[in-house]
Amino acid sequence: MDTKKSAIVAEGIKKAYKEVDVLRGIDLEVQTGTVLALLGPNGAGKTTMVRILTTLLKPDSGKAFIGGYDLFKEPHKVQSIIGLAGQYAAIDGLLTGLENLEMIGRLYHIGKKAAVARAKELIEIFDLVEAAHRPAKTYSGGMRRRLDLAASILVSPPILFLDEPTTGLDPVSRNTMWEIIRDLVTNGTTLLLTTQYLDEADALANQVAVIDGGTIIARGTPDALKSRVGAERLDISLASSEDMTKMEALFINEFLHEDTTTSSMSFVIDKGDAGLTRMRDIMGKIQDAGIHVSEVVTYKPTLDDVFLQLTNHGSDGTK
Repeated sequence: MDTKKSAIVAEGIKKAYKEVDVLRGIDLEVQTGTVLALLGPNGAGKTTMVRILTTLLKPDSGKAFIGGYDLFKEPHKVQSIIGLAGQYAAIDGLLTGLENLEMIGRLYHIGKKAAVARAKELIEIFDLVEAAHRPAKTYSGGMRRRLDLAASILVSPPILFLDEPTTGLDPVSRNTMWEIIRDLVTNGTTLLLTTQYLDEADALANQVAVIDGGTIIARGTPDALKSRVGAERLDISLASSEDMTKMEALFINEFLHEDTTTSSMSFVIDKGDAGLTRMRDIMGKIQDAGIHVSEVVTYKPTLDDVFLQLTNHGSDGTK
C-alpha cells in the first residue's frame, strides 16, 4: 500500500472487546480524491473502524496512515486534516444553526470574523438560511444531518469520514445529502463512507469494501462487484404461500434468495443465449410442477444481490 498516493491506509487493524473480536485484521486503502464505501450489516465493525481511523479509539494491533501521518504516533496531526460526521448529529440543540457553526469555528481557533463568515457560507450551501436563527432542537432530522455535515467540513478538511450519514432520513433528504457529498468530492475531498444502504454506495463510491464479522470479504468497484453475481436477476412472484413451498423444494440451492413474506424467489441468469436457456429451463420446471406464477421480472444485479450472495443476509443484518 502506498502511503504517499493514498489518503487513507490501514493494515492489519484488530480490535476486541473482552471475548468478542470486532475487527479481525482489516486492510483498507483510499486514494486521494476518491470515495470508499465500507458496507456491512449492524455489528460488522464499520463504526469501530471509523472510530479508530479518526483517533477516537485505539486498536489492539495494526498500523494506519492518514494523509501520510502515522495515526498512532502523530494523532494530533491527523486530527488537523480530518472531519467526522457520525451516525448521530453532534450539535447543540439549544444553539441556533448559525451559532453551532460559529462555535465550532472558534474551537478550531480560526478567529471570530472568519468563523462567522464560514458559518454563513455553510448555512447557504446546506440550504439552512431560513432556519439559521432557530434553535437546532427545532430542526427536522434531515436539517440536523445537514448541519452536522456542515460542522464536519467547517475547516475544509481534505479527508472526511461519514459514518452512516443518511440513516433515518427520508428520500428527499437523502438525495440532498448525496448531492452535497458529490460536490465535496468534486472539489477534492477524500471520503470514507460507512453505510447500510447499498444504493448509497452504488451512487457515491469509487470503491466498495464489504465487511462482515470483522473481516473484509470483498472489495472492488460497484460494477465489478455486481458482475460477480451475474448478468441479470430473474424475480418470480408466486400466487400463494403453497406455491412458494413447492418452489423451495423444486429449486434447492439453485436460487439467489427468497422472500417468503411476498412469496417471491430470485435467480441469477447470464447474458445472451445462455441466459435465455436458463430462463426457459426455470419456467419450464415451474410449469411442469403446476406452480402458479403472478409476475416475472428481470433486473440488472444490484449491490443488494452482491451482499446477499456474499453474506447470506440482508444489509440490515437479517438472515
